[in-house]
Amino acid sequence: MEKPHPYLPNSAPDVKEKMMDDIGIKSIDELYSDVPEELLYTGTLDIPGPYTEWEVRREVSGILEKNTSLLCPPFLGGGVWPHYVPVVVDEIIHRAEFLTSYTPYQPEITQGMLQVIFEYQSLLCELVGMEVGNASMYDWASALGEAARMTSRLTRKSTFLVPSIISPSRLAVLKSYAEPAGIKTVQVDYDKTTGLLDVEDLKENMDDDTAGVYIENPSYLGFIEENVEDIAEVAHDSKALFVVGVDPISLGLIKPPGEYGADLVIGEGQPLGNHMNYGGPLLGLFACKSDPKMIRQMPGRLIGLTEALDRPKRGFTMTLQTREQHIRRKKATSNICSNQALCAAAGAVYLSLMGPQGMKELSEVVASRARYAIRRINNLPGVRAPIFSSFHFKEFTVRFSGITVEEVNRGLLDRQLHGGKSLVNEFPDLDETALYCVTELHTKKDIDLLVSSLAEVLEG
Repeated sequence: MEKPHPYLPNSAPDVKEKMMDDIGIKSIDELYSDVPEELLYTGTLDIPGPYTEWEVRREVSGILEKNTSLLCPPFLGGGVWPHYVPVVVDEIIHRAEFLTSYTPYQPEITQGMLQVIFEYQSLLCELVGMEVGNASMYDWASALGEAARMTSRLTRKSTFLVPSIISPSRLAVLKSYAEPAGIKTVQVDYDKTTGLLDVEDLKENMDDDTAGVYIENPSYLGFIEENVEDIAEVAHDSKALFVVGVDPISLGLIKPPGEYGADLVIGEGQPLGNHMNYGGPLLGLFACKSDPKMIRQMPGRLIGLTEALDRPKRGFTMTLQTREQHIRRKKATSNICSNQALCAAAGAVYLSLMGPQGMKELSEVVASRARYAIRRINNLPGVRAPIFSSFHFKEFTVRFSGITVEEVNRGLLDRQLHGGKSLVNEFPDLDETALYCVTELHTKKDIDLLVSSLAEVLEG
């Protein structure tokens, strides 16, 4: 007879049988009847035990001890980057009232979290040069998908233009959001020398059905897009919306999108006080102009500030909720049922600590160290860094001759260094090229160690 699991109350045979009767199935396998048979595992999992809690802890600890520590931070970016998180950020967001909060549907008991999100929204708008920011999105990719759908709703058009040089993973998520809504995604060519968006090709792809034009600044490959005003003009001349994706750390140094014609600004907020965490959770940035029509069509949550009528006391609450799925269901602007509130709280604390001057100094440090790394790596024989002539912020491409990126990265790992992200499969026309990242965590000593290690690997 099947025994119930000690930790799973619904695993008791009589309980499972009652549940299956109620939903009209005779076995648990019927729940997976729509999954192709070749994808179903029919064997028995090789799970040892049972063990006591102490034995499990000892077993797992033994496995974890096999991990090795790198000599310096990884030179790996591509969407999640190594940045320093001040201790006070973790100290504040680990307070129970923040750590255990979920969705602030009841403002009378969640004023603290609501205020933090409101502060985050305000700081985000100041950073990107826009007027209205939402409470957060899941990540950059989901923010991009939502931006495409928003431009289509506002313009009643169905084509969304993006650069050819875009993160393949972000592009895949974009298409997942766009295609069910009947939105066509078109990629615009780039200048093979500079990497910059080809404005003439952009003009050729513009038509009466173009809902939005999207660029990334810095680009996925790290360079700064210099033709932003021209791109904005082309988009607006066709009554399309201009969407800009950003790395927020760069905005301490380069002009915010709101100052060069952006209608929507999205991006990845992980660098703002959030650890890499093995690739997530992340923090999607989303902001727009203060046009009432745009605000109504904006995805995600908005936290507002108000004052009591009978006394000088302010309060925070979710506002314009008629855009949300818990009220309008399928007519909502988005199916985002939650937000990255804790990550947004970390972003608010981080930006408050840094301030405008701190962000400026941080951007300068990142850019200067990346330039130093580019210069040193480019002096190695058989190496070109970067492959495009534009100014690069913190990420840059490195092309190798006579050796594969895989061989380079394997050689670096043997020396306890993590090299750049391989672009061989993502952009085959770039040959053996990797994407390297340098931030404030990489000291001159770290960069010099990378260069000397690369020299050893290249020499064989």
